[in-house]
Amino acid sequence: MVAGMRALVVLALLALPAGAQSACRQALLLALDVSGSVDEREYRLQLDGLAAALLHPDVVAAFEAMPDAPVRLAVMEWSGPGFQRVLSPWREVADSAGLATVAATLRGTGRVAADYSTAIGSALVRGGAEVQAQRGCWRRVIDVSGDGKSNVGPLPGSVGAELRGVTVNALVIGEAGPTAREGRSPEIGELVAYFRAYVLRGEDAFLETARGFADFEAAMVRKLLRELRVVAVSEAEGRASPTRRGD
Repeated sequence: MVAGMRALVVLALLALPAGAQSACRQALLLALDVSGSVDEREYRLQLDGLAAALLHPDVVAAFEAMPDAPVRLAVMEWSGPGFQRVLSPWREVADSAGLATVAATLRGTGRVAADYSTAIGSALVRGGAEVQAQRGCWRRVIDVSGDGKSNVGPLPGSVGAELRGVTVNALVIGEAGPTAREGRSPEIGELVAYFRAYVLRGEDAFLETARGFADFEAAMVRKLLRELRVVAVSEAEGRASPTRRGD
């Protein structure tokens, strides 16, 4: 997988015009659900799982694949309409040292009091403002992780101007199994359908699933690898054959 990605990366770089190889290839905001449905154990599984995913060898290789066009990465948590907290501010990540810094920040972050409600639309508004401020990037992407439907604030599907030119992907967290506690999120199939209908946005948008928070790390690894591969493929195709999208 990594070897194939590197080949695509080389093609993308060769297709770039002279003097254009110092750009940011992607502004990537990871937005984590910390609403009332997420307990203390699940909170730690989510943050520590993301930290571990960022240090997975294949993920590190994907981030390092284009040092002349690094990824700008930030991590935010969200719950109700008035709660969006940046855990790791924007930074250019071109090597394992940068990823290690983000991972250490996440592992050292403790939970704070937050609104128990779930406002995906509000998270998208804040996330849109964050990624729109990142200039010079080939793509601007928000990754929303969530285990339930929005129940307050603007409807996710109604968020418009704030997401112009932004791709919204999702990581849907379903029940871990038949012993999951009562009253949690809907069955994963229903939740996947909801996110597909109202949350995903933009070209190449996609969704990954986790069977409970214990599966979050593995799901995030899959998601990051696909995310970074999409950039390489899109840039190689778009720059080498500008008219292809209309075929």
